[in-house]
Amino acid sequence: MARIKDQSVRDVIAAANIVDVVGLRTSLRKASGMRYMGRCPFHEERSASFSVNSDLNLYHCFGCGKGGDVVTFVRETEGLDFVGAIEWLAERFRVTLEYEESSPAADDARRKRERLYAVLDQAAAFFERHLWEGADGEPVRAYLASRGLGEAASKEFRLGLSPGDGLAGKAREKGFTADELRAAGLTNQRGRDYFPRRLMFPLADARGRIIAFQARKLLDDDPLQGKYVNSPESDLFKKSHVLYGLHLARPAIAKQDRAVVVEGNTDVIALRQAGFEPVVASMGTALTEQHLKELSRLTKRLYLCFDSDAAGEEATLRGMERAYEQGFEIRVVTLPSGQDPADAPDGFELRLGQAESYLHYRVRLELDRASDRQEGFVRAREILAKAEDSPERQEALRLVADRLDLPRETLSGIAPARGSSSGAPSSQPKKLLDAGVRLEREALAAVVAHPELVDALAGLSEEHFELGEHRRMRSSLIARLPPDPDLVPLLAELDATASTEGITKQTGTEMLLRLREKKLRRDLQGETDLARATELQAHVAKVRQALTEIS
Repeated sequence: MARIKDQSVRDVIAAANIVDVVGLRTSLRKASGMRYMGRCPFHEERSASFSVNSDLNLYHCFGCGKGGDVVTFVRETEGLDFVGAIEWLAERFRVTLEYEESSPAADDARRKRERLYAVLDQAAAFFERHLWEGADGEPVRAYLASRGLGEAASKEFRLGLSPGDGLAGKAREKGFTADELRAAGLTNQRGRDYFPRRLMFPLADARGRIIAFQARKLLDDDPLQGKYVNSPESDLFKKSHVLYGLHLARPAIAKQDRAVVVEGNTDVIALRQAGFEPVVASMGTALTEQHLKELSRLTKRLYLCFDSDAAGEEATLRGMERAYEQGFEIRVVTLPSGQDPADAPDGFELRLGQAESYLHYRVRLELDRASDRQEGFVRAREILAKAEDSPERQEALRLVADRLDLPRETLSGIAPARGSSSGAPSSQPKKLLDAGVRLEREALAAVVAHPELVDALAGLSEEHFELGEHRRMRSSLIARLPPDPDLVPLLAELDATASTEGITKQTGTEMLLRLREKKLRRDLQGETDLARATELQAHVAKVRQALTEIS
């Protein structure tokens, strides 16, 4: 992949307005100057503790500690890497990106991909018009209504109707070639529309770009096999990589720290329509490595919701096991046969409260499948031997004991726990900053808020700061250069702290002097040479005099 030129990255960051970007996720109100406040989009909170500096394009939450610049925010909320975030911002703020010199083949491949995205978006618009504006869409609109899917929700997911003919001709009129239509999966070998008359579900990537379609059968004489048919796989579309609705569910998944995976597209739409947002569909496939990679960027808590038949299929179980082995906390919601989440979306949260842990579900399933007590014992032991000790494992052990009528002393011998962890990791409370480190941080915050203090900061050496990240921030501020990416969250915190604490230039000057005094006293304690000790005492006296004069 060609590298974006550094100047283009700078142009994007300069053009990006963090208030507009953050405003897509949470409401902001102007606090003072270039400062805005709002409720954090990364965690639930009642009072506004999320600070945004529109001048520096920085944000920081005093509640959960998340912070960074506008690129960091897009990466966190959209689940993108750095390049993806820059491209997302460039698209939104209409900045033309330039790429480093690359091979003609790479440039050609990029242009071809951009053309595929364009023709697929045009196709989605074509299908939308036929569903919502034409008389031929009336029975399909009635079908959606009968499923409880309203117009607003259906339009949010860009549902459409393939008329079975006309798309290829319309696309060629707009300048797309036969090869491009074929590569996008929109035409067959004869150049005709690939999809007959079907209800169309656009499939999108992480940035919301259309990459393919899934089409639902409407007519009995449909020439395609299968109730649901996907676009042919292409450079853009790999079925095993796609989770339906993920581009819309990302903010809710990240904020609620949970993702619900259902089977059908209509389940996702119905649940979102009912106000339940952290939901995606696996489109009839088991969880794959790529699915888990995408979800792990947002959460490690999964609820898997399948009907009773699908939940016991081997492919589904392998997907569950793969997720469990990768450290996901999994709970399983098994629906009665013939029921979908869309059948009762308003009560879906209640179903989640009744979900089983993965271990309990797997052990129960193996016990149900076993022909006798001995086989059940062996099956359960095999599952539990792979699990670390946890409350969920203990619960599963009790299930085995109850179902197989085993005495309590037998439980410990069923399967030795792998490792000795206590289950899901608990978040470690943040250590309170000691007085010295707090002084360093607030002094740096003062310099961020009052750049005229940089010269005073330059008068202090690295040894005046205990923490390595504080030393690196000192160097960055003195050089008057943007900090390294891993220091951006600290810069955002310093900026927000200076505003919240009301740190003035005078206060900052005092803090820098106190850092100097602290270092002098530390040196004085370890000094054995009388002449040097006398010199240090004189320096301390000068600093004390300066502090007296500014207080």
